[in-house]
Amino acid sequence: MAPSRNGMILKPRFRKDWQRRTWFNQQARKIRGVRALQAKACRIASGPSQPIVSPYHTEASVGQGFSLEELRVAGIHKKVARIIGIFVDPRRWNKSTANVQRLKEYLSKLIFFLRNSAEELKLATQLTGPVMPIQNVYKKEKTRVVTEEKNVKAFASLRMARANARLFGIRAKSAKEAAEQNVEIKVKPSWGLEIKKKKKLPRCGGAHL
Repeated sequence: MAPSRNGMILKPRFRKDWQRRTWFNQQARKIRGVRALQAKACRIASGPSQPIVSPYHTEASVGQGFSLEELRVAGIHKKVARIIGIFVDPRRWNKSTANVQRLKEYLSKLIFFLRNSAEELKLATQLTGPVMPIQNVYKKEKTRVVTEEKNVKAFASLRMARANARLFGIRAKSAKEAAEQNVEIKVKPSWGLEIKKKKKLPRCGGAHL
């Protein structure tokens, strides 16, 4: 609405906020975050011991904490583990022998000091690097000619495996009934079934008139 005559100049403030949210400080926030992470890493350089996990099946990385089963096998209570510098993750339910061995090795290298033993504390050296770092070992395969893979029928193999899984119970039931009734049934090796045939008893010789 245009102003008319010598009236008051209108200042409509309907759009309080701008329509487009800006993010001009993105690069500065990135630099600040990196510096904060570096400062935190220096502050907790020798952190607690952590387990080895394989999230992508081939690459080993550091996990959130050891499972309760791993602590039980290693002979460590979950409350004591947090005191002596061992991460505990109650969400993990599996057990790894490598992690159990890692716990035992960590305990063998750990030195406990009493609060009043000032002389022993002066002689001790603090670890400044990572605690028991994980080393990924990659095995490089040699170059070879692809010969056997050309004869593999991937789609047919997948369909056969799917059919075997779907018909496993039916085939096992029919094979069991056939074994009980001494009836021969053709079983393919791809079925994954083993039929124990009963031994046939010898027939008794009857009297002939």
